[in-house]
Amino acid sequence: MPHSTNRLIRIYFKIGLIPQIILGLILGIALAAISKDLALDMSFIGSLFINALKSVAPILVLILVIASISNHQHGKRANMGELLALYFSGMMLAALLATVASFIFPSVISLGDAADQSKLTPPGSIIEVLKTLFNKMIDNPVNALVNANYIGLIIWGVGIGIALRHSSETTKTMMNDLSLAISFIVRIIIRFAPLGVFGLVASTLAETGFGELLKYAHLLVVLVSCMLIVALIVNPLLAYIIMRKNPYPLVLTSLKDSAIPAFFTRSSAANIPVNIEICKRLKMDEDTYSVAVPLGAAINMSGAAITITILTLATVNSLHIEVDIFSAVLLCIVTSVCACGASGIAGGSLLLIPVACSMFGIPNEISAKVIGIGIAIGVIQDSIETALNSSSDVVFIGAVSEKVQRNKAK
Repeated sequence: MPHSTNRLIRIYFKIGLIPQIILGLILGIALAAISKDLALDMSFIGSLFINALKSVAPILVLILVIASISNHQHGKRANMGELLALYFSGMMLAALLATVASFIFPSVISLGDAADQSKLTPPGSIIEVLKTLFNKMIDNPVNALVNANYIGLIIWGVGIGIALRHSSETTKTMMNDLSLAISFIVRIIIRFAPLGVFGLVASTLAETGFGELLKYAHLLVVLVSCMLIVALIVNPLLAYIIMRKNPYPLVLTSLKDSAIPAFFTRSSAANIPVNIEICKRLKMDEDTYSVAVPLGAAINMSGAAITITILTLATVNSLHIEVDIFSAVLLCIVTSVCACGASGIAGGSLLLIPVACSMFGIPNEISAKVIGIGIAIGVIQDSIETALNSSSDVVFIGAVSEKVQRNKAK
């Protein structure tokens, strides 16, 4: 019997995280259909997973920001100005599109007891949002960590990262190693996502009924639709503005050769060698792509901008918080900045949802529940998000390289 059990465990870990999450999802739905009482008892499993996410997210944000800024390389600016403008424009337009889609097709999610128990005071105007934002920016760093004040953590991370850019290489290496260590802990927590999804789905469906599946499906359709529009319309338009020629041959090549591998690896960082090979095969400017591919894998995250925006606005809608046009625009800016800091691991963008949620006074308990919901739909969402992020790198680098080579030919 032990040998048989060990074999089952080995098979379980061998099939990969995505099938495991699908299995957890199916078992959670089945348990809710078979026994409502038992499904409700499984809520503690989902709570453990959510609490683990809550514990690691603040320190992850702080360390990632410090490490990424302190390890930024001086020099090597090969056409980086235009590329950075393309990266940020792409993320900003993606966030704007996600905001418009959320207003036209509003999503609602069940937040359970977390929403009932929180003492939530919705902001009344853009002035209140800005006041909250500025107060969070100047928070004590220890207090920011304890209370999961992500805005404050980002400000302190940027400040410490800039200061450490002039430190010794050993200090920078230490920060990078610390970033890798925190990311390793996140990976361990994410490995328990199938159990977390099982507990969350079982207890949620038992409590709210199977109509919740329709809410998840609606949320997923809005997310995926926005990502497809960015990939097939927004990115080609930005590329055309730079290269002044039909961008679709480049776009389709990037979708075929870059998006498909990224869809299955679910990691922009893991797709770096693939993108470098594509750029080399298409004879792009080497000085540009040698720097831009790793940079794009770290900060060009249109898919993450869409995910963070839509899930934040779904939370806002669920809590009946009014959002005016100025707050929506500010959300797009904050989301674009957050997307730049999204971790390169699978599901990394979800851990930055609390940053956007904090703009509206939404506590960490609720935003952590939203992360769990994001992981439940991440079987599809995260794969398409990564495919968009990675293929966007090739499109934008190709557009800038085309312009560079055209200027050299003159």
